[in-house]
Amino acid sequence: MDYHSGAVLAENGADKRLEPASLTKIMTAYVVFKELEEGNITLQDRVRVSKKAWKTPGSRMFIEVGKEVSVEDLIRGMIVVSGNDACVALAEHIAGSEAAFAALMNEHALRLEMENTHFTNSTGLPDPDHYTTPADILKVTRALIAEFPQYYPIYSEREFTYNGITQKNRNRLLWRDPSVDGVKTGHTQAAGYCLVASARREGMRLLSVVMGTRSEEARAEESQKLLNYGFRFYQTHRLFDAGEQVKSVRVWKGEVERLGLGLEETLHVTIPRGRYPDLKLRARVHPQITAPVRKGQALGRLLVELDGEVLADVPLVALRDVAEGGLIHNLVDGVLQIFE
Repeated sequence: MDYHSGAVLAENGADKRLEPASLTKIMTAYVVFKELEEGNITLQDRVRVSKKAWKTPGSRMFIEVGKEVSVEDLIRGMIVVSGNDACVALAEHIAGSEAAFAALMNEHALRLEMENTHFTNSTGLPDPDHYTTPADILKVTRALIAEFPQYYPIYSEREFTYNGITQKNRNRLLWRDPSVDGVKTGHTQAAGYCLVASARREGMRLLSVVMGTRSEEARAEESQKLLNYGFRFYQTHRLFDAGEQVKSVRVWKGEVERLGLGLEETLHVTIPRGRYPDLKLRARVHPQITAPVRKGQALGRLLVELDGEVLADVPLVALRDVAEGGLIHNLVDGVLQIFE
């Protein structure tokens, strides 16, 4: 998937329900970052490690029961070394229990339209009711990068040392491809070896997800193939920034005669390399626009097409308010509108 446009460039079984293993921790991190954003916790908070967190099986950052650990260290333990103990400690600190934290995860999954996802824990340890799909896991990955750019660089850190123990990030692509800067590995016997990867080359960012491979090497190789394919055969173009004027239109009975229309969000399209000159843009605007007009009011649509296929269909909105004009001006415009 292209990160900016959301275009899917290649897929196979994207909507198949699978065990996510530690890919779960992408959502765990998303919830933690949300709590930081809302001021419910801080990076400096000291978290007392419970026996449950300390005893959680699987990969760990080796926190000790009864000791206090900062939220910042726990975040690195969760992201860089995939510590299950760190996840449970964060979950308990935020929600009181891991079960309550899982409910928060599911709330966010619903909001992000992850329709085939359900979480029962913060770690990704096997559970029959804990599942997601490749398409859904990319939704939360894309949201995390977009909403929390200040924390995303942690995903490119190659190692983390805590309690005198240094552990390496399991994402082999961080060493092999300088354009790769994330995101998360996962593995259980049932889930196989999984990897969500993200890479940026020449301003274009691609996201890939591979689930269910047979080895660490296989998940790295298959992820690299997907990324190389996307960068080789496609390009992403930014067509218009949010708030940039796309079209100027006549306004009747207004304090001004012309009004700029634009987009509420920046518009990107991903197309095969070399096809940019073939893009066709069409603006469909309401036939007669009469004041008053509110800023942000939808007054038409912009369509972007390639070979007859609609790549984007987005609202054209007013870029400013337009109040009604004076009485005489409005009478004159009323007559002109009849002939128009």
